[in-house]
Amino acid sequence: MNLTEKETYYNTSNSYSTLNVLNKNTKNVWFVCHGMGYLSRYFLKYFKSLDPDKNYVIAPQAPSKYYQQPKMHVGANWLTRDNTQSGMENIINYFDSIFNNEQFSSNLNFIVLGYSQGVSVALRYMIKREIQCNKLIIHSGGVPVELVNKDFSYLKKETEVYLVYGTKDEYLNEQRIAEETKKAKELFGDKLQIIPFDGSHTVNVSFINSIV
Repeated sequence: MNLTEKETYYNTSNSYSTLNVLNKNTKNVWFVCHGMGYLSRYFLKYFKSLDPDKNYVIAPQAPSKYYQQPKMHVGANWLTRDNTQSGMENIINYFDSIFNNEQFSSNLNFIVLGYSQGVSVALRYMIKREIQCNKLIIHSGGVPVELVNKDFSYLKKETEVYLVYGTKDEYLNEQRIAEETKKAKELFGDKLQIIPFDGSHTVNVSFINSIV
């Protein structure tokens, strides 16, 4: 058997969701990457308590959709261990397209949030394009192992970085928390604030509401 895996290139499209309207009163623009199993339009429910006149939220949609058992709800996935680099290049091109569509002012407060699996794509995109943000939120997800301190040396001194996780997160144990905390400290140094909360693997809406 002569099996060969090949690669081809083609044009594709993907949706993304936004919450509220970008207007003259907007102060904060959010770029929020959901976790595995979400759709972007449903992930936005965690941001509905923000002042709609001052907050504009952009939620990209993970490209790989699938049915979740047993109720056959549709969920989505960003990346797997298979062809990760190629998959990330596609996501980078997709994120580029979103930013090109949105064209918001650099004078606004820009907040990047990655939740669970969304952490990896958010961080990889940031360093690929050297994205500046006022706040970076690493929420209940793992930092990609290949990232090093110099990758984020371009960030402004005043950039605030938050590592947020639930103390009852079913995907974490003491060793994993220690490893992720150590990695985040190595990457971000004095910029980092560690925010544990009493909860499971869920989005901390109270924290989101508190930082703007």
